[in-house]
Amino acid sequence: MEIRQKISVMAVDDEQDIAELIQVSLGRSGFSVETFPSATPFLKALEKTKPDIILLDLMLPDMDGVEVCKSLKANPRLQSIPIIMLTARGDETDVVIGLELGADDYLVKPFSTKELAARIRAVHRRKKNEESGTTDHQIQVINEKLIMDFNQHSARVEGEDILLTKTEFTILKLLAEHPTWVFSREKLLTLLWGDEKDVIDRTIDVHIKNLREKLGPAGYIIQNVRGVGYKLEP
Repeated sequence: MEIRQKISVMAVDDEQDIAELIQVSLGRSGFSVETFPSATPFLKALEKTKPDIILLDLMLPDMDGVEVCKSLKANPRLQSIPIIMLTARGDETDVVIGLELGADDYLVKPFSTKELAARIRAVHRRKKNEESGTTDHQIQVINEKLIMDFNQHSARVEGEDILLTKTEFTILKLLAEHPTWVFSREKLLTLLWGDEKDVIDRTIDVHIKNLREKLGPAGYIIQNVRGVGYKLEP
């Protein structure tokens, strides 16, 4: 029997309660976790080992998280390690800068441990796909019910092919590529139709309704976030 290696995570956060939450919750979910209260011991530990994923708080007592991110992405030995930023700031400026520097994802505090685990798995899966020469534009197992083939623009639910329109498939693909991310109706409209002015928000709701119906027993994975938009929750 094949033994699956644990995903190793290094988390840097000076808030003890959050660090303990990350340690315990991810440990219970099967991850190997090491936490650090500041950047200095974290960077020292990286001299000896490389984790699969880094969780990086943007507000640290000894060094700005954005600067830490910049330093990691400038280091040839460490630059390939995916980084998920953790932030409590309402200002999005640092998040944008971090993403521009090469961070892979971000979570705003407070976050659910279930969402954190899902984000880590999604980022790690994309990294493994890149290393193996595959891409997100091929076959994706969304969960035990739904499988998508991005090349063939096809989907199967419980082994049965389902017929989706181009727009329905594109919406499902957008959600599947970023599990647990919340897409506003406006964002989906922009990604689908650009600056076309004759498309209204209600159009997205209609497509989502039809998509859920076609997905049948897997339709529940497309969830409505009241007042915001939609997300896929595998």
